[in-house]
This record gives sequence, structure tokens and C-alpha cells, in this order.
Amino acid sequence: MIPPFAHHVPVLRDRVFALLAPALTAPGCVLVDATLGLGGHADHALRTFPMLRLVGIDRDPAALTVARNRLSEWSGRVHLVHAVYDEIPQVLSDLGIAHADGILFDLGVSSMQLDDPERGFSYATDSPLDMRMNSTDGMTAASVVNEYSEKDLTRVLREFGEERFASRIARSIVRERAADPITDSSQLVRIIRESIPAAARRQGGNPAKRTFQALRIEVNGELVALRRAIPAALGVLAVGGRMVVLSYQSLEDRIVKSDFQAVTTSHVPHEMPFVPEGSEPSYRLLTRGSEKASEEEITSNPRAASVRLRAVERVAA
Repeated sequence: MIPPFAHHVPVLRDRVFALLAPALTAPGCVLVDATLGLGGHADHALRTFPMLRLVGIDRDPAALTVARNRLSEWSGRVHLVHAVYDEIPQVLSDLGIAHADGILFDLGVSSMQLDDPERGFSYATDSPLDMRMNSTDGMTAASVVNEYSEKDLTRVLREFGEERFASRIARSIVRERAADPITDSSQLVRIIRESIPAAARRQGGNPAKRTFQALRIEVNGELVALRRAIPAALGVLAVGGRMVVLSYQSLEDRIVKSDFQAVTTSHVPHEMPFVPEGSEPSYRLLTRGSEKASEEEITSNPRAASVRLRAVERVAA
């Protein structure tokens, strides 16, 4: 049997570790992989930095099982934890670790979740409307679709999917579910397609993409967790430590951009001719804006097409 990670290609792997490398060379240094997934980035880190300790976090028990198998040869250097990434400070505290030297967030849905039809993340295959990253807990996408009011459905689709036909889709969902519950992805894809004008369906890829993104974000509370996670992670980063974030849609990237700008910008009034000692920002940007994958990488790994990378370094306590 071919393991789930056999063909897994970590997005922007080389660029990620070029940025993290200066922080990962000292004996006992700690890298937190806040979104472990199939362990692709973690595997490369453990191979490349022999003195590194890895703390791998994931909310998906299935991902942790796969990653534990993949990383088994380094079990003495690895701590794998079932948690959400906004719990990083507590995870490190429980392990007796004061600071992280490197932190990596690879946001969004993992390859394993997308490729497993039973998880319901993909609009390309028929599957139950689940979409939970932790499949043992919480509401499903079917719960949202069948129980939310038309007003709340519209809000979710508009806010988290940036769907301009949100109200039309929500109205159609409410009408269809009155006859029978909507329980699988093919039903929902049909409703979405029929709700969107024909001219719009011919543009921008699958018309269900934005709705499925919105439902996934709502089910997993992704943006709520991310708004807590970035400041929390910055707070446990050691001086000289570095953090890299890979985002795959604009809502995530805006949060990361805003949080990074807040900690890398001096708050000294603009009219001051210089920044007084002690007033310098405690972090500095390592990237100019966000970085994208090369055309070569996108060709070999299409899931890199939408990635945006941002990175910071902590320069003072």
C-alpha cells in the first residue's frame, strides 16, 4: 500500500527553509510546525537540521497518525500534539519549552483532507458534507447548510467566500432543504450552479469554490483561530527567531499582513527626525510584501498556485 505522503509535495519548501535556516542551526533549537499535515515540511526540517527539535501541531487526528509514521525515525527529536494552532503557547508550556526558534504556518486545508472523499472538502467528488478538520468533534458543513437561517448563510458565503451571489445561493439552499435535507456535495454543487447566472458560471473556475471555502472556514472557525494564533506565536518567538506563514486565500493573507505590519512598524510620530533608542520595533519583515510560487513550481505542484508567503524575524525582546 502506498503511504498517503508518498506523492506529497510541500509548497515552497526550499524558500521556507532558506528563510528559517538562520534560526535553526544551534543545538536544541525548536521549530514549531503549527500545521503539521502530512509532515512534508517537518520531514525536510529534521533531515536538514540535525540539532533541531520539532513540535508538530495539528487538529486532525488522522494527519497526526500519518505524520507520526512518517517521522518515526526521528521520534527522539519530535513532539506531536493534537491541538489547534492558536494554542501554541500552551503546547510549548506543557512541554517545558520557553521559546520557539522557528514557527511555520501552512494554512488552509491539507492535501490529505482534500484527497479523501469521505471528508467532504472537495467540490470535485461526491461526498458527505462534513469539512471538519477534526473529524471527531464539532458541527459539520451539513449542519450549517441545513440549520443556518438564510440571513446567516448569506453572511457566511459573503464574508468567508467573498461570494457576490451569496444571497441567491442562500435563498436556493433554504428553498431546496425545505423539501429534503442537503447532505452531500453533489447536491450542493448543483444548487450553487443553478443559482449563479450562466455568464458568471463561465468565468473563474468551478462556481462552487467560494461557497465550499466559506463553509469550511465557518465549520472550523479558521479565521477566528488565526486572529488569535499569529499574535500568540509572535509572543513565544525567541529573539533571533523567525516565523514563516503560507496563506492560500486573501482573507488569511490580510490577517497575516496586518499582524506583521503591526509588530514591524515604529509607533514614533512621523515628525520625529529619528527613532529613539528603545522605541524600535521588536520584529522586522523578511519579505517585501508577499511572495508567490514560481511558474515552474506551480506546473509541478498546482496547489502552489494561490500561495502567498510572508515572514518576520524577532530582533528584540
